[in-house]
Amino acid sequence: MSRRVNGIEEIAALGGTDLGRTGWREIAQDRVDGFADATDDHQWIHTDPVRAAAGPFGAAIAHGYLTLSLVIPMFNELLEIGGVTASVNYGLNRVRFPAPVRVGERVRLHAAVAAAEEVAGGAQLTLDFTVEIEDGAKPACAAQAVYRYYR
Repeated sequence: MSRRVNGIEEIAALGGTDLGRTGWREIAQDRVDGFADATDDHQWIHTDPVRAAAGPFGAAIAHGYLTLSLVIPMFNELLEIGGVTASVNYGLNRVRFPAPVRVGERVRLHAAVAAAEEVAGGAQLTLDFTVEIEDGAKPACAAQAVYRYYR
């Protein structure tokens, strides 16, 4: 279920808000292959399912940066922001990949607003993101991202 805010003041008031979890998304081999093509990272642990089955993870795995890139569309499931002219990915404070995502597994995003504040011309959100693996003991990704929204 998506939360909707409108304008800089409502964005800045989000501090401490748990935004919840998204629905599950399956990580398919064609998505992994497309990411490999886009990034020129064709390492066999990602793109050769037969060889990867005998490798350290027992299956082909998603690129860590593919997992991280899915944060953006999943985050859009949790928070709709209106009343701004632009939104910018301002950066990352930290990123970790505690567990691999095997092809065929499903992931979802849990997001919480660590901090929210007004900045010159807009507002800034610092978000704690956890990409969870269905039935996984550890998350696929834990990241803190910073976004800016402008009037």
